[in-house]
Parts: sequence; C-alpha cells; structure tokens
Amino acid sequence: MHVTEKRALGARLRGFLRLGHPGPVFFHLLAVALFALLASWPRPVWTVLVLIVGAHTAMQLAIAVFNDYCDRAKDAVGQPEKPIPSGLVTPLEALITGCGLIGLMILLLLPLPPLAWLLSLLYLALGMAYNLGLKATPLSGIVFALAMPLIPLYAFAGVGHIPAFLTWLVPLGFLLGVTLNLANSLPDLEEDAASGVRTLAVVLGRQRAFLIGDSLLALSACLILALHLSDLLRVQPLVLAVTLTLTGLLFAALLLWTGPGKPRETRKRYFYLVVLVCLVLAGGWLLGVLI
Repeated sequence: MHVTEKRALGARLRGFLRLGHPGPVFFHLLAVALFALLASWPRPVWTVLVLIVGAHTAMQLAIAVFNDYCDRAKDAVGQPEKPIPSGLVTPLEALITGCGLIGLMILLLLPLPPLAWLLSLLYLALGMAYNLGLKATPLSGIVFALAMPLIPLYAFAGVGHIPAFLTWLVPLGFLLGVTLNLANSLPDLEEDAASGVRTLAVVLGRQRAFLIGDSLLALSACLILALHLSDLLRVQPLVLAVTLTLTGLLFAALLLWTGPGKPRETRKRYFYLVVLVCLVLAGGWLLGVLI
C-alpha cells in the first residue's frame, strides 16, 4: 500500500468523500426521508424527521467506511485507486471515522422511541456482519433481504406509528433486498471471483445474476398488484397505476441500457436503476396504502 508522506488537503477530502460511498448512501438517505415523511403525514414534526434521517445517514456512512476498511487488503490488489490503498486515507483514519459515525448515530437516536433504536442497531449489526465476512458468501443476499424491510420499519418507528399492514414489507423487502444485493455485487463480479470471494452474484454467474435480479423486481411489482386485486391490502387506484407505470418505464430502461451482454461499466448504472425501481415500488405502495 502506497501512502504519500504529505497528502494535499483537497485530495484527502476527496478521499474521505469517496470512502463514504456517497451515491448509495444518498439513495438510503432519500429512502428513509421518504418513508419518514409518509409515516408522519399530514403532521410531520420536522425536528424528529431530521433526527431519523441524520441517524440513518450516519449509520450508512459508518457501514460504508468499515466496508472499505475491511476490504483494504483485497482492494490494494484489485482496486488500488480506492481511498485507503491509494493513500488518500490511512486505515487508522478510516477506523476512527467509522467509530465516530457510529457514535453520532447513537447520539441522534437517543431522543427517538426505543423501537427505533432497536431497529437501527439491528440494521447496523447486519451491515457490520456483511462487512466482516458475510459479503464474501452467498449469505450476503440474505443479509440484504433482512436489512431492507428495516428501513421503512425504522422510519415508522421513529415517528411512533407502526400500522399493521407493514408486515407485508417482510416478503416485499426480501425480494427487493436480494435484488439490491445482486445489483450491488455485479460491478465487482470479476475481482470477487478472482480473489475467491463467493458472493451470491459470483455463485450464480453474470447471466443468472442479471436474470434473477430482473425477475425478482418483476415479482415484487406482481406481489403489490396481487395484494390489491385480492383485497388483502388495497392501494389507492391512481397511485397504484402511477407506481406501476413508472416501475414499468424504469424496468424498460434497465433492460435497454444494462444487462449481461452490455459493457461492464453499465453495471453501476444497473445498480442505480434497481435502486430507483425499489424506491418507486416501495414508496408508491406505502403512499397508496396510507392515503
């Protein structure tokens, strides 16, 4: 690992920014803000929303930082341009930053209801288990599947409102969680396979990982529609129509612009499109149930 003796301040700041994986963290921030707003509508308490979003953002940043910290040896071989192996951030600095972010998360959680603490700490435990070894196994998909429903549950618990219909988030979150895990793993598929890391995407292979990811997205939309048509969980018809239409358009873009036969650089685009589909499906579904 090469560390320069004197690192420019601007380069160091860019290193810390990249260490936090700002793209994925932004989507998590957007998701928890959307769910918290839906949970508290039409009488949101903005100070509570800031605490909910702030605590979750600090936690996601901590998980991202520890992800790079735990992968620093592998990245030194496969991705030497990343902040730690490139020397922009030292391992000790990353460790201190991650611990500080966890401390900030706990501080922001203190004014929230105890159930919100429990759900947030459970998510943190899953994220750290992922970083500390489960990401290198097919169980990584299960970790994502368990973690995804915790985001809206945490947002609703943070405002003290847990309606019974949220139990349906478990099967929906499972489907979307596995999809997100596959999408997240695909950009690094070759490096993971070469280093012996057996993520779910590596075990399935590129073709099947794309196929299963796309199929689970479609199945998630079908589940929402089936719940509505069977009267198990009705959704406001206009919201359902808009949600499924937007989902269909994003899914078409996903099939058109990404896929196993497309250049490797399009896999990151696949991840972001999958995240958008998940946000539209889950957010639209919750909005349609609540209004």
